[in-house]
This record gives sequence, C-alpha cells and structure tokens, in this order.
Amino acid sequence: MSGSSFEEHIGYARAVVDGDRVHVSGTTGFDYAAMTISDDVVEQAEQCLRNIGAALAEAECSFADVVRVRYLLSDRDDFEPCWPVLRRHFGDVRPAATMLVCGLADPRMKIEIEVDARRGSGDRD
Repeated sequence: MSGSSFEEHIGYARAVVDGDRVHVSGTTGFDYAAMTISDDVVEQAEQCLRNIGAALAEAECSFADVVRVRYLLSDRDDFEPCWPVLRRHFGDVRPAATMLVCGLADPRMKIEIEVDARRGSGDRD
C-alpha cells in the first residue's frame, strides 16, 4: 500500500508480491503524500516512476527487475516528451513494453504506468 487514497476508495493495492513476481498497479503522477499532481506530463512521468520505485523497493526489487511495462496516456502527443525520463529508468533494462492511448480516471492525469517485475531478474545478461 502506498498511502494513496485511491487504493482505499477503489479497493486495490499499489503492488502485489506473488512469489518472485511483483505486480505494480497502474501508477499515476500524483504525489500520494500530498495528493497533488503537476499539469506537466514529463513531471507526472517522473512522479509515476518515483511512486513505482518506492513500491518496487518495498517489494525488495528495483527497476532492473522490471520485465514488463505498460504506458497509458490520454494524449498520444504526450508520449515522446516522456521518452528521456523513461529511457533513464528502463534504457538498460529493456523490458517488454506497450503504450496505449485511453481515457484515464481523472482529467488531471496525463500518464499512468504499470510494471511487472521478477525479483532477481536484474541479474540477467
């Protein structure tokens, strides 16, 4: 649990650990401590990844263990500006990835990121 009010209101966990698998729910750019969100998609992407990084760390793994990532955006034109941020976290990891354009739960949300990780997979060649 991340402390996000969304988890309580909707009824889900930020991440679920199942053996060596870690499933991190779709994570938005909200700062969950303050429940604020930037208007800038790149800042939202940065915050998404801080939130995901915290969930992965609590599950005793890291971005190096991510094997699958899904990007959900409300506007396809917002994806390319996020690439440098995404590359910084996943460029050496090279997880399988998908980007979808869809409506998100709150109109302030511009990007949501979901990852699946496998503990110890960061050791792969």
